[in-house]
Amino acid sequence: MCRNQPSRAETAPTAAIPKVSIREIRVLPLVGESPKGGWSIEIRPEDSVHAIVAVHTDAGITGYGSVFTNGRLVEAAIDVLKPLFEGENALEPERVSEKLHQNTFWMGRGGTLTHAISGIDIALWDILGKVVGMPVGRLLGGCYRERVRPYCSLLMDEPSRMTDVIAPHRALGFRAFKIGWGPFGRTGEAAHDEAIIAAAREAAGDDALLMVDAGASDAFWPNGLKWALRTAKMLDDYDVAWFEEPLRPDAIDDFCELRRASPIAIAGGEVLTRRQTFLPWLTRGAFDIVQPDVTKVGGLSEQRRIAWTASEFGVKYLGHGWNTAIGLAADLHMAAATPDTDLVEYIADSAYLDGILKVPFSLDEDGCLKIPDGPGLGVELDPDSMGRYTPDVARLFN
Repeated sequence: MCRNQPSRAETAPTAAIPKVSIREIRVLPLVGESPKGGWSIEIRPEDSVHAIVAVHTDAGITGYGSVFTNGRLVEAAIDVLKPLFEGENALEPERVSEKLHQNTFWMGRGGTLTHAISGIDIALWDILGKVVGMPVGRLLGGCYRERVRPYCSLLMDEPSRMTDVIAPHRALGFRAFKIGWGPFGRTGEAAHDEAIIAAAREAAGDDALLMVDAGASDAFWPNGLKWALRTAKMLDDYDVAWFEEPLRPDAIDDFCELRRASPIAIAGGEVLTRRQTFLPWLTRGAFDIVQPDVTKVGGLSEQRRIAWTASEFGVKYLGHGWNTAIGLAADLHMAAATPDTDLVEYIADSAYLDGILKVPFSLDEDGCLKIPDGPGLGVELDPDSMGRYTPDVARLFN
């Protein structure tokens, strides 16, 4: 949260903050209640698709990050990265993260190592904020807002089930919904797709924002440009705010053509990683809305660069946020620090989002989330709750 300008006394010169060295980085995969993803081969509760990263320092200050990938991969990546980060200054997140990127790109830029660096980078920003006593949003450049509206991210179902999917979350106070994956686009029947959207719009209400995620990054997506064009026109009839991942994630030519022809905004980019990969998509005009994922793309340092670059091309930044409470905290601080980010993604019914903090997120009377204003990410993990989803939870805190 932004406060008034500091007084002259508060801005008086002070002694330089001494180096805070990285002592150890630990990874705890989350298992036991992994939420469904709507994928063709569905996630099981015991699968690991999220991991928490804890960066421990010689000053006794620990920062936390989140990674959206299998936790075993993150553990392996940390072993590879260890000679590069051990003893580094935890108060210099952008420099340290770039060092990790620059010295490992030849091993496969954009994959597991980039995902792991995302969690490290978020944790380093958390440490920096804790040391200087400021929220990450302010450290990222300043606060444009103190709260932001979350959209509830839900899986599609058959038309007869969409009220049951959406209504409980509307009752909780959500007034923006994104529905995706599931049977949409998979039956080959346009009438079936439209029936799902019609039922969702009725359940959400005319006063709610409604977005549609086709989920074309799923395995063997069966549809192409012509399907996406027809579907975009249908979605416009139901006042859908944007059409997300309507095409396979490498089909840049089709994305460009779809964006030019579509009556509604086209969104994508969640599977892209590192800022370099986004450049052709931005320069060629493939997106109306770009959606990098802070827990995959390289962390807050990369996310900020992508967001501001997108702005120069007239593309709106709204981060992809299918992640944990730590990932959502990072997204909230990005929303504070970027001028046009008026929404954040809130994955529905995830224990890793709703059940791991001492003080869980809650909606206000307008259906908005307060951006944390405490030092660092401004959220605190609950050891007892975390212990249900990861073994040896003490390793996070000691």
